[in-house]
Amino acid sequence: MTTKPGVLRADARRNRERILEAAVRAFSEKGPDVAIDTIAKAAGVGSATLYRHFPTREALVEAAYRNELARVCDSAAKLLADNPPDRAIRLWMDDFIDYVAAKQGMADALRAAVASGADPFAETLDKLGTALGTLLHAGADAGLLRPDIDPFDVGFTLAGVALITSAPDQRERAGRLLDLLLDGLRYGADGSASRS
Repeated sequence: MTTKPGVLRADARRNRERILEAAVRAFSEKGPDVAIDTIAKAAGVGSATLYRHFPTREALVEAAYRNELARVCDSAAKLLADNPPDRAIRLWMDDFIDYVAAKQGMADALRAAVASGADPFAETLDKLGTALGTLLHAGADAGLLRPDIDPFDVGFTLAGVALITSAPDQRERAGRLLDLLLDGLRYGADGSASRS
């Protein structure tokens, strides 16, 4: 059986996903200089398999970051399919906090990748803005969220919450702050008590 050029076989796709998950964990826990063999072993693949997918450390760091970004952005549509829009955006906020935690854990590895000329952040704002816009518009259309909210304002607020609650023991506080943010997004959605 042959596959189209550029399309990974199912086993190769699974290997790639395991490598990316292991890379995020390894870079977050052990820093940018973690041995590639350590990542391959954690993913349950050989080093040659890892290098077939990611020929350089920088390529692996960039792909791991972009995979986390895609994971959080792609979750918006699934959350909307399974939940009312206000619940979907609140669940997405939790996913966003996890995404920022992974990004912070990989900060040194990402800096090293940027220093080598990679640009893992090229599409970050656009993708996050699109995901948030989708959630906010669905909430506004359902009358559950205010219609006048800029997705980037919400994104920057979420980033602030994520940064000040980055320690694992701050997760409960993060949840309370996200609940407050959601209350603000709802304020005046039904036309009552809206700002002039």
